[in-house]
Amino acid sequence: MARPKVVLPEQGVPKDEIIRLMEDLIKGDINWREGKVWSLVYHASDEHSEFLKKAYTMFFSKNAISPIAFPSLKKFEIEVVSMVIDLLNGDKRCCGSMTSGGTESILMAIKTHRNWAREKYPEIKNPEMVLPSSAHPAHLKGADYFGVKPIRVPIDQETHRADVKAMKDALTENTILMVGSACDFPRGVVDPIPELAAIAKERDIGMHVDACLGGFILPFAKRLGYDILDWDFSVPGVSSISVDVHKYGYSAKGASIILYRKERMWKHQFSVYTDWSGGIYISTTMRGTRPGGAIAAAWAGMKTLGLEGYLKLAKIVLDTSKKIIKGIQEIPELEIIGKPDVSVFSFKSDKINIFQLGDELDKKGWHLDRIQFPSALHMIVNPHHAEIADSFLNDLKLSVKEVIDNPEVTSDGEAAIYGMVASLPDRGKVKDIVVNFLKSEYKIK
Repeated sequence: MARPKVVLPEQGVPKDEIIRLMEDLIKGDINWREGKVWSLVYHASDEHSEFLKKAYTMFFSKNAISPIAFPSLKKFEIEVVSMVIDLLNGDKRCCGSMTSGGTESILMAIKTHRNWAREKYPEIKNPEMVLPSSAHPAHLKGADYFGVKPIRVPIDQETHRADVKAMKDALTENTILMVGSACDFPRGVVDPIPELAAIAKERDIGMHVDACLGGFILPFAKRLGYDILDWDFSVPGVSSISVDVHKYGYSAKGASIILYRKERMWKHQFSVYTDWSGGIYISTTMRGTRPGGAIAAAWAGMKTLGLEGYLKLAKIVLDTSKKIIKGIQEIPELEIIGKPDVSVFSFKSDKINIFQLGDELDKKGWHLDRIQFPSALHMIVNPHHAEIADSFLNDLKLSVKEVIDNPEVTSDGEAAIYGMVASLPDRGKVKDIVVNFLKSEYKIK
């Protein structure tokens, strides 16, 4: 049997018919607008989103690859970078670029430190970077792309933060970069950046802080009186920081920033080719074409919210997080992992099947990410969750009771999949399973 395929229609389909089809298809997506999704979407308000759409579409066709052709986009990018540098206690020596997302920002940090080390330490032929096991997999992707060997170090089992001594012990003569998170995705904790950065400074190597998740919530939490470890450019030894504007910066998707303490490191990020018949080619980041809409929307969103707006949103998020964490802690069968610093956290159970609990919540319309080592459910709180926090906690209590009353239920949902994957000792086999699953997802059914 021939594989099914989709081809261009002989004649164009009417626009209204296309829109109707898209409206039908979107019904199958997770309905985040009801506040029942605890990841993937960062939403300040409907009014703010409509404003972002207008700013985005104004620059829909523009390409930021050329600062000469589109000086408006150049202005937006320069000012977004400058505002974030100021937010993160940088000085006039700091600089950076906008990227498409956290992964590209992290990739650029690794590529830049690799090229910087080639110039500074030409004797290092097999560069390495040391990072906690909790660091985002984008670092492993960057290591794979740019030939930097990742040395993953187990985290402290009590604090769930990077283990400073173990990280120091993992350094070798080939180490060019250390990594820490502010905050990490699995537990929502800030690594001990001052101690890690002091080691990096002493060794004269790079220190990257992945603040893609926390970069637009931690500074405002600190202003609201939260006891947050120092992690930004106020810490000597920090050489680069990645921050996502499209997370708690409440911008349109496709907006992140990579920052460097000094301009002489930033230059190693650029790709420059001078002998092409098409002219001199230069790109500041991984991409050639850089959609103008995301850059414009980031600038517009930051300008319209301002410090006051971000503080107001942060207070809503943090108050809601405390409420939900307290509610989870009051359920005897559940346990918050570690001590989350702000609005990202996970919870586990030694008494019930946590993935079965996730399936029960799915049936009630809630979507929580499943994570592993240990098995847990994961949450990222947004402003629109404030309205449904009580409803979630009530459903959570009911779902816990349902799992307790029906422990023998065999789940055909994500509990079965995640339970199997988390328990397999052969992680290579897990990789094969995931790859085959992903291939099947992108085949025409």
